[in-house]
Amino acid sequence: MSETSLTEKGLGAIGLGEDLEHLRDSVRGLLRRHISEDVVREAVEAKEELLPTWWPTLAQNGLLGLHLAEEHGGAGFGLNELAVVLEEAGRLLVPGPLVPTVLASAVLDAAGHTRFLAGLADGTSIGALDLSGERTALVGTPLADGALRVEGTSTAIIGGQLADLFLLPVATDGSTAWVVVERSQVEVVNEHSHDLTRRLATVRTNGLEVPRDDVLDIVAQRPLDLAAVVLGAESAGIADWATATAADYAGTREQFGRRIGQFQGVKHRVARMLVRTEQVRACAWDAARAADSARAAGPESVRQATLTAAMAAATSVPTTLVVVKELINTLGGIGYTWEHLAGFALRRALTSSILLGASDTWEVRVAELSLAGTRRPLSLELPPEAEEIRARISAELDPIQGSGDAVAQLANLGYTAPHFPAPWGKAADAVTQVVIAEELAKRDLVPHDMIIGNWAVPTLLAHGDESIQQRLVPPSLRGDITWCQMFSEPGAGSDLAALTTRAEKVDGGWRINGQKVWTSGAAGSDYAILLARTDREAAKHKGISYFVLDMTTPGIDIRPLRELTGGAHFNEVFLDDVFIPDEMLVGKPGEGWRLAITTLANERVHMTSNSATGTQELLFEHVDRSSPAQLARLGRLLADAQAGGLLGLRQTIRSISGLEPGAESSVAKLASAETIQATWQTLMEFQGADSLTVDPTERSATWWFLSSRALTIAGGTTDVQLNIIGERILGLPRDPAPERK
Repeated sequence: MSETSLTEKGLGAIGLGEDLEHLRDSVRGLLRRHISEDVVREAVEAKEELLPTWWPTLAQNGLLGLHLAEEHGGAGFGLNELAVVLEEAGRLLVPGPLVPTVLASAVLDAAGHTRFLAGLADGTSIGALDLSGERTALVGTPLADGALRVEGTSTAIIGGQLADLFLLPVATDGSTAWVVVERSQVEVVNEHSHDLTRRLATVRTNGLEVPRDDVLDIVAQRPLDLAAVVLGAESAGIADWATATAADYAGTREQFGRRIGQFQGVKHRVARMLVRTEQVRACAWDAARAADSARAAGPESVRQATLTAAMAAATSVPTTLVVVKELINTLGGIGYTWEHLAGFALRRALTSSILLGASDTWEVRVAELSLAGTRRPLSLELPPEAEEIRARISAELDPIQGSGDAVAQLANLGYTAPHFPAPWGKAADAVTQVVIAEELAKRDLVPHDMIIGNWAVPTLLAHGDESIQQRLVPPSLRGDITWCQMFSEPGAGSDLAALTTRAEKVDGGWRINGQKVWTSGAAGSDYAILLARTDREAAKHKGISYFVLDMTTPGIDIRPLRELTGGAHFNEVFLDDVFIPDEMLVGKPGEGWRLAITTLANERVHMTSNSATGTQELLFEHVDRSSPAQLARLGRLLADAQAGGLLGLRQTIRSISGLEPGAESSVAKLASAETIQATWQTLMEFQGADSLTVDPTERSATWWFLSSRALTIAGGTTDVQLNIIGERILGLPRDPAPERK
């Protein structure tokens, strides 16, 4: 582990961009000067909740009004900036009324009710909001002048013990209205609180007449959507802290003579925590962005904000509860005691989850909004120089549109793989790659997909000589030749260092003998990239070489392997005295391992402007819309798919902004693959018995269910991916090396 623990520095940040990073650092420094573990414990042990002594400091530094207009005492930013503050507060489990106060001011601001905003921004007033929404026990009777007579007792209110202002939902005439009342107008009852760091109260009123001016002009769902944004951002900080704490502990705690992070069960648990934390962060981030857009845009932006809020409520808040529970399991006995903050984080996460509402209710809402046509595109803002790039790209692409040899022309101009160096590609940076993707899509131009060639060609460009490049790269880019990969072997699987296929030096080349397996498309490929052992005496990783094999060479025996689908795209390949000439050795003998794991500095940037939920939308025509259980399941899949797309979007933004890579790309493959697998199974279940009697060769849900099992095997199994996440990102100790025989 580094000298600075993960718990201290965090694993990531909700805000992307230089300005938000500066804000994060400033807020982190400020909060850590005032909120220590002792401060949290003092709040826990207090007999009643007291206003923190450092509360005025938050106000003086503008943290309470960051999202409010300057004319109302704020800083003129938005919820995206506020989310940065809330994530940092979540990391420290900041006690007190920060979250309920900024939520109350956000709701009042959205309703255009400005009377109390200045007081909430400068810290002289504290706000709180009853999250029961349409479940409210408060009943309102409309009066002639637009006022409401309110009676009843609210549900438990976060921060209610200190609040000066209460925003309350009131059931009236079959709908829900929201009112703002002052503490002096109601009876506040302090309740025993599950969350001891931010305590609960209920509000009682008997016939209180709320004037028309204090009945908020706001759609009934909007305050709950804003609550999902605020609690989602705080949850991202709690989840990040929990995961970092688990990783730090697992990396240092020793049991049975080993650090517990070496045990695969622990390593995988903590790696899963990181996957969930990144999903939490992505959904909370997008909900904050969408909420800001909805303030100044049209109805479509408002619908998107509602959808992203529902996804955050269904994902960020309840998933954080799962992460914190896993932290306690990782800590073991210490996590179950009062001496660790994990238990207080558990109480806060559960309190937020319960009061915001059951996750399946929000999942149903995601499904219903999506079924009604609402989508959230994966869009981003490009820097000003993008327009100059766009003009140049358009001038090249316009003449190609509609031509008969568009694929070849695109290849010749460098559009098959624009991230490749010239003359093979366009040496495109991240911004240029995104612009190219947009302009190609606009014209329905689709360059050739090299598939395995996308791995082979970069290696040839980085390590091959000019002769092999001139011979194989141009036809690969055009699609004139295709590739397969011969890495895996029956006894090696994902462990390439254990391969046994031999390459013996002979006059003019190499003689290959051995067996490869899981070779996709071997029968129809023109060339293969092949790893073979050239030095049996060298250490396993150092005795491997990298070859290009002409698939017409004598001695190659290709035998199809029937897969779960019944098809035979996979093959096992037997190599019997196969000759490979010297010029088809890439790099030097013994460099094969390094070549196999080569990652070029100018990596491809994957980007789409579409929704990430395309596959899941196949469920729409089969879901029973009268079944809450099926709607919840659909909503869960839609939210998971969108979270996976957001991870990719965040990584793209990092590339464009020149930021350091985050954990998103490492977890996206794992999370997305599992979502796709769950989607095809769900579609079969929605179809019922009909899915069991389809033509086995038809590309039906049944076929895709079987085919998708490969997604968590190919390119490294789930177990290998979790090991990589645990070791390379979280710094957990590697498994002990096997004893040499």
